[in-house]
Amino acid sequence: MNMQDHRFLGVDVGGTHLKIGLVDKEGEMLDFQKEDTTPYRDHPEGFGKCFIQGLGKYLEKYPEVEKVGIGLPGMISKDRTTPLEIPAIPDLNGFALKAGLLEKYPNHEFFLENDAAAAAIGEFYYGKGDTSENFLFITMGTGIGSALVLDGQVFKGSRGNALEMGHMLSRGNAGLETLIGRNGILRIMDNLISAYPEKAGELVGQELGTHLLVDTAKAGNEVSLMVFKEVAEILSEAIVSTVRILDVTDVYFGGGISAGLEFMMPTIDYNTRKYLTPYYVKDLRLKKATLENNAGTLGAAALCFMGSGL
Repeated sequence: MNMQDHRFLGVDVGGTHLKIGLVDKEGEMLDFQKEDTTPYRDHPEGFGKCFIQGLGKYLEKYPEVEKVGIGLPGMISKDRTTPLEIPAIPDLNGFALKAGLLEKYPNHEFFLENDAAAAAIGEFYYGKGDTSENFLFITMGTGIGSALVLDGQVFKGSRGNALEMGHMLSRGNAGLETLIGRNGILRIMDNLISAYPEKAGELVGQELGTHLLVDTAKAGNEVSLMVFKEVAEILSEAIVSTVRILDVTDVYFGGGISAGLEFMMPTIDYNTRKYLTPYYVKDLRLKKATLENNAGTLGAAALCFMGSGL
């Protein structure tokens, strides 16, 4: 086996940053770069063409790489060649990304996937501990992403984009992402600070953010703990519905907000067990994903591992 067989490039495409990692077959991050996407979004030829051009410097830097995995924050064609709906980068919608990459770099292979699905595959291949072959993966960050790994493969649905839990309707017919994505969480936080100023302590007058929320919850702030409890109640209702539909009982949580999972888990665990029958509850496993901040990049690299047949 030569070097090309076990070094992959993982590219996690976000609305604000690109995260690029050189990853080996065991999931070791050998090198890592992070780029602001502003020059890509502002480029006169558009994000897609600029991205294809920009990738060249990494392929030049890592000549041993033949396979590149790319995680995209949105919906992709079932054949995984074309972004369809990328809310954070609408310029990519309908852009023939894989064809453009192959035209520019004919000696390389490219594997495209939704970013949450890529992170789930990364957890499947590279996760620490006992990883199930069937699990629901939920990422909580700027938005809510999700994926189902079924018998070790991403479940795509009939047209390629199954498991958009972030767009499930919840309270008052609002989407889950609207309710408990980053902006939704900060709205809950702001409302509770206004309602309970005597319990908010150091939160009063602060610029609100999720890092502040996690840090103050760890310090025992009552309002911060109330925020996490409300988020957990909303999320657990969606999990109950999803478990019932998919008949899956392993649920893994990733993304930035999962840093506060310890404050949500008692409510998530209680609610899911309360509303599910013994058939589900006896095998229910709820746990934090293990790849943490590197999940997107390692997951993108794992797409190459899947495609390599190794």
